Amino acid sequence: MPAFPHVTPAVQGMTGSVFSALAHRLRQYQGPVYPLHVGDTWMAPAVGCRMSDFTEEKVPGMHRYSNPHGRDDLLDAIVHTKSRHLQCDLSRDEVLVTAGATGGLGAVLGAIVSPAEKVMILAPFWPLIAGIVRSYRGEPVITPLPDEQADTSVLRGVLDAHYSSDVVAIYLNTPNNPTGRNLPASWLETVADWAREKGIWILADEVYDLYVYRGTHHYMHSLAPERTFSSFSFSKAYGMAGNRCGFVVGPKSMMKYAQKISTHSFYSTPTAAQLAAHAALTTEAGTEWVRTARSAYSELGYWAAKRLGTVSPDGGTFVFLDVADALDERGLMPLLESCVDNGVLLAPGPSFGPYPTHVRLCFTSIEPEIMKQGVEIFAGLIGR
Repeated sequence: MPAFPHVTPAVQGMTGSVFSALAHRLRQYQGPVYPLHVGDTWMAPAVGCRMSDFTEEKVPGMHRYSNPHGRDDLLDAIVHTKSRHLQCDLSRDEVLVTAGATGGLGAVLGAIVSPAEKVMILAPFWPLIAGIVRSYRGEPVITPLPDEQADTSVLRGVLDAHYSSDVVAIYLNTPNNPTGRNLPASWLETVADWAREKGIWILADEVYDLYVYRGTHHYMHSLAPERTFSSFSFSKAYGMAGNRCGFVVGPKSMMKYAQKISTHSFYSTPTAAQLAAHAALTTEAGTEWVRTARSAYSELGYWAAKRLGTVSPDGGTFVFLDVADALDERGLMPLLESCVDNGVLLAPGPSFGPYPTHVRLCFTSIEPEIMKQGVEIFAGLIGR
């Protein structure tokens, strides 16, 4: 088949944004907008940890490329911090600084997935991961997690039911986006043991590891360091989403291959973003920012969940709500349209897996008082 004007099936199979179908309604709406659909924060980074805090005079060469592996000072700060979190002795060779956690997961998948091989994705999941798998010509296998009360034998049964010999990796996200659920240690141990038996990789998306409000965050790397790639994000940890800086921790023998992919995609992470990230990791200003954000996020998550009549999140910045009782036979789209007509933007459940009657709401994306106004409007639309 001629290449022009052919589009690869992998790209054709990616889902688009639901808001493309609602764009005309957004354009027509003239009132205040409550963008509760995007996972971001209203909080600016700490003073001293912003790109504007760095100048060419202070940091000569800050506008030049960085080493594709990452700046040495940032690598050392990550090694120091994450060795403490993971309770191990990391080295620079086990860390890769990336263009956000998104770039990190892409670099890993590019290194470990061959065309038509499969990646099991535990659902609900972060929406972009299935598309990243497809970008590297892999096939996502959506694997819904069992009920919270299920024991580990049920979880193992789910894993076995979705496994096939062409699966090369399993992806999980904790604290979870979209549910705010912190996966229990017993579940993570089950995944680690199961992956070891099957001889597959583990991709652990742990970008909200610093934002746990109930219980304890258990790091996947501590359970299966020989096969786990853990992704982290300065976007989520320090309010730097626009900077595009994150990192991956993984087996030393594999990180050089992930770096090959990152070098041939985004080359190196923005230098100014790495300077800001280093300041966040190494100064009291960054530490205090996390403390303040964690306290504020916890209160806002509790408020939003209580107002909407659902369980408050264990961690993260989202509430995942089943709105089936507010839907008719037409499904979710009419409700999303009503929300848009009132300026409220929500992420639809199908973006996160087989959840046709759910919506995700981010309670940190805009200033708290404005967020609460949007939640009140939404609550009225669903009769709560």
